[in-house]
Amino acid sequence: MKKSLLTIILLFVVHIADAQCAMCRAVVESGSSSEAEGLNSGIIYLMTFPYILLGTLFLIIVRYRLAKKKINRN
Repeated sequence: MKKSLLTIILLFVVHIADAQCAMCRAVVESGSSSEAEGLNSGIIYLMTFPYILLGTLFLIIVRYRLAKKKINRN
């Protein structure tokens, strides 16, 4: 019950991600705001690929284990 409540709360609490390191922030502060938004979008875009790869690997492992259980039952 607590886990589902925590999950629901976290889903509704969304913050805008400022995904810049200190060096990137210093460079962008001297430029325009569109550059900063583009840099943030690029960093977030690059962050998605590790999660996609891990999710795919997890899915493959789960399917493999389910298939193995199904074979063992027969």
